[in-house]
Amino acid sequence: MSVHYCSEDVSVPKFQKRRITSWIKQTIVSEEKTTGEISFIFCSDNYLLEVNKQYLNHDYFTDIITFDYVEDKVISGDIFISCDRVKENAAEFGTGFDNELMRIIIHGVLHLLGYKDKNKKDKLLMTDKEDFYLNVLSNS
Repeated sequence: MSVHYCSEDVSVPKFQKRRITSWIKQTIVSEEKTTGEISFIFCSDNYLLEVNKQYLNHDYFTDIITFDYVEDKVISGDIFISCDRVKENAAEFGTGFDNELMRIIIHGVLHLLGYKDKNKKDKLLMTDKEDFYLNVLSNS
């Protein structure tokens, strides 16, 4: 299956799409799952705020919203990413935009793989997995 990159009210950020797609698929395989259809939709804070309000009844900004369409071991979903929020997070955490973007991308994939981040224990595991797969990317 495939991974798609599209946008709503911003441009799709520039990154090596083939390399990132390969990394995403490698991550999914290493978690013993199969890649289905995954769409990354890049947008602004305001666009994602409207998605957050409409579908989740949340009235606040966020960097990512993941809609999970996973069936059995086939990983599919729509992952909305606010480029505004990624830029702000990169400045706040002292990382570059590209590094923060890759963290957010793999964060969304990890959600599709079943990882959660609502409590401290789950958040720690999610961060460990992000770090692990970011290291895989940097060594590829």
